[in-house]
Amino acid sequence: MEIEVSAEAKDKRLNRLVAITVVVLSVFTGLCNIKDGNIVQAMQAAQAASIDTWNEYQATKTKLHLAEATRLQLATLAAPGKAEAAMAGLDKDIAKYKAEAPELAKAAKAQGDLYDALNVHDDQFDAADAAISTAISLAAVAALAEASALLWAAWVFGAFGLFMGLNGFLGGSFHPAVLSTFLG
Repeated sequence: MEIEVSAEAKDKRLNRLVAITVVVLSVFTGLCNIKDGNIVQAMQAAQAASIDTWNEYQATKTKLHLAEATRLQLATLAAPGKAEAAMAGLDKDIAKYKAEAPELAKAAKAQGDLYDALNVHDDQFDAADAAISTAISLAAVAALAEASALLWAAWVFGAFGLFMGLNGFLGGSFHPAVLSTFLG
């Protein structure tokens, strides 16, 4: 079975609409990809900062435990009057570590929350990219098949892609959870 594609399109209006659709969606996709790349970099930075802060938190908790254990050993084993200076230093360290640990945990959690917030926008741009790619493909087939119904379908996918991309740019809260879960 052979399909013959005519070099002369019957419906030039349809081809013009397809061309405009492809140009608009392609430019918008390019802008979304730039913004999405910046979001991914920010996500990586937030994740690295979160990991670093959690590591610092763990180190602080370990130092706290060691200082408390050392103080207990000194209090138990030292002769009266001989360990007070060392114990005072340890008490100071213990107080410092007890003050630092909650702040570090709070900072690490904030970085994790930032990562999660950025991930929502990353998902929005991913959904926009998928919908717009589908729209461009449908528009191309609409031009080849000279089928306006396919162009309408392309516009529906394109509209959803534009909606998702604008949500990403404007910080909207709409999240394609079902789509993200299915594809994630």
